[in-house]
Amino acid sequence: MGILRDWKSRWFSPKGKYKTHLKGDVLIREFLEKKLKGFFVADIEIERSAKALRIIVSTSRPGMIIGRAGDGAEVLRKDIKKMLEKHKLLEDKVDVKLDIKEVKSAESNAAIVAQMVVEGLEKRLQFRRVMKQTLEKVMANRDVLGVRVFLAGRLGGATMSRTEDRKLGRIPLQTLRADIDYAQAKAIMPYGSIGVKVWIYKGDIFADAKK
Repeated sequence: MGILRDWKSRWFSPKGKYKTHLKGDVLIREFLEKKLKGFFVADIEIERSAKALRIIVSTSRPGMIIGRAGDGAEVLRKDIKKMLEKHKLLEDKVDVKLDIKEVKSAESNAAIVAQMVVEGLEKRLQFRRVMKQTLEKVMANRDVLGVRVFLAGRLGGATMSRTEDRKLGRIPLQTLRADIDYAQAKAIMPYGSIGVKVWIYKGDIFADAKK
């Protein structure tokens, strides 16, 4: 339902600009997901104002993106700018800013956990072992109350595709105030793709506590 989290894109569009801004957001996300594959990116947030376009990338490996002396982040920023200019989606005098934010506890972030599972599967590790280790690693975190990992596809190279589901703790998917982090990813295998879904439950959020 999305009553607990803020929007991933935060901007107000003047008349006639909505279509351009939306297309820009989609292309930025696609470009960064492709470019930063394997860097454990948790989130890509976009903020726009009249004179600036700010992209916030949350990752558990910020050093790898920023690079030595910060040149990696600068190259990435220029690449994004070039890509937007190529598609004629960047207005004049709009400055592109890129912020790299570190995710403190990577094991309690569903997007990063899903990427860890994908990495294990692509390294040809046994899928049951990958699932078991992932669940244990996530549950070792103090904030986490429950975790569920779901795989679908030709598991273990089987001829027929099937699904495998494992969980530890509890995942209340009917409770609106439950803080559940959800993510999905795709492992590209030689014999087809395997879909990965991850749910991580971190307790309930109450309005008083939030204030």
